[in-house]
Amino acid sequence: MSVFKSLFDELDPLLHERGRLAIVSALAAAPRLTFTELRDTLGMTDGNLSVHLQKLEEKGYVTIDKQFVGRRPQTTSQLTRFGRKAFTNYLDHLEAIVQQGRRRNFA
Repeated sequence: MSVFKSLFDELDPLLHERGRLAIVSALAAAPRLTFTELRDTLGMTDGNLSVHLQKLEEKGYVTIDKQFVGRRPQTTSQLTRFGRKAFTNYLDHLEAIVQQGRRRNFA
């Protein structure tokens, strides 16, 4: 197996999905975001965002906090330490793939 293929195989499949990668990227840039902030920033539907957040929560990558602010429900999400590490590892793998590709193109 080539190093290149091995690097692709090591990418986290949960984070490799476009919507979940967008969510984790947004959460990596902020301490926490409300459901509405995430939805509007990423241009996702409520249902799509909800499903992706649930999958990320099940894996332990995000925490979801539901509470009332005044009389209105508010859902906030944030990356867990585990999620931040998974995201960093994902980015490191992408960087390794890019570097491997550059080596191949210039060899």
